[in-house]
Amino acid sequence: MEYTPISPFKRPISYAHLRVIERPVASVPGKPVNKWTLLRELSKAQAAFGVSERDLTVLQGLLSFFPNDALGGDAEMVVFPSNKTICERLNGMPCSTMRRHLSRLVGAGLLMRRDSPNGKRYIRKHGDERVAFGFDLSPLYCRAEEIARAAEAVREAEDRVRRLREIVSLMRRDVAALAEFGEEMLPGLGLWDQLNDTAALIARALRRKLSLDDLKTYRTSLETLLDQARNRIDGAETENMVTNDARFEHHHHNSNKDSIDFEHALENGKADIDEPEAVLVEAEADSEAPDTRRIPKIPLHLVIAGCPSLKTFYPGEIRHWHQLFAAASQVRPAMGISASAWDEAQRCMGPEQASIVVVAMLERFAEIKSPGGYLRALTNKAAAGEFSCGPMVMALMSRRNAA
Repeated sequence: MEYTPISPFKRPISYAHLRVIERPVASVPGKPVNKWTLLRELSKAQAAFGVSERDLTVLQGLLSFFPNDALGGDAEMVVFPSNKTICERLNGMPCSTMRRHLSRLVGAGLLMRRDSPNGKRYIRKHGDERVAFGFDLSPLYCRAEEIARAAEAVREAEDRVRRLREIVSLMRRDVAALAEFGEEMLPGLGLWDQLNDTAALIARALRRKLSLDDLKTYRTSLETLLDQARNRIDGAETENMVTNDARFEHHHHNSNKDSIDFEHALENGKADIDEPEAVLVEAEADSEAPDTRRIPKIPLHLVIAGCPSLKTFYPGEIRHWHQLFAAASQVRPAMGISASAWDEAQRCMGPEQASIVVVAMLERFAEIKSPGGYLRALTNKAAAGEFSCGPMVMALMSRRNAA
């Protein structure tokens, strides 16, 4: 054809029409591409090209009008069915809907209109030359390699997610098994409850479609717990852990100059803590402390994850229970919780659980009318043996996941 028009018939011109792909005079270079294989590749990479399943359905209908299975070579890649014929081929799709999806395909650069002077679609022969007006499939063919690369990238990303999901699932199973085995070997340690809680939380998360970043986070958490469980069961670091427990106890009760401020907070009741619904305990603070300490059966890192508001008021790093206690003691006065209510909470719950309750309350501070009264109510439940901070933390985690 001596001239390739770019403007559509009785429709405004757009940037899509300016991206006309001129075909060489002789033939289209490159090897032919199976049209159905190309459609499957485009279906896999549809997000990269901004098209939907319905758009691809219309494209499939147009490809069915092309007589050969392969695009390329010397074949003219223009199909010229009427709107009525296209809609019949698409199982009765409304004409307005079909035209809308055609426009999306043109806008995505996968299809091109070759409108005749009167807007009709037809083919005309001039000797050996054939001139066709209709829908040109050559843009789809020219982008075959681009489509194939995009589809392969999608497959690789899906494979990474699938393999990491399998790893997380296996690690979660190992955590649950070690929790059961550890309870038999070393009964009474809070670490086994932490393992069980984490395994249950991740089991629920795996029911959903998780991103690669989410799976990486779960893997890191599970690796930490697995290392701690093996160390406890193997006994390789028992002596070190006992020493750590002694140091932890030292932060609460020793009066040497490194912990004077913390001891003062314990004596005067300057700490606050979290709400009754969502936290998990860091495996590090689980150890073999006396039962009267009431060490929470939840990992510290889950408490921190469930209570992100704490970072706004306490910029310091929190890796140990005594640091959480210091943070709770710092925010407690600002929440309007009296020293006497804080002291009573520590006495009935223990410093760690009391701290968790205060930071959880901070997370839902706007919903609590009387923080001091709320803390006293939870303290009374704890005194009666009817309260555990674990459900509070788990509820906060569930709310975050739901959001």
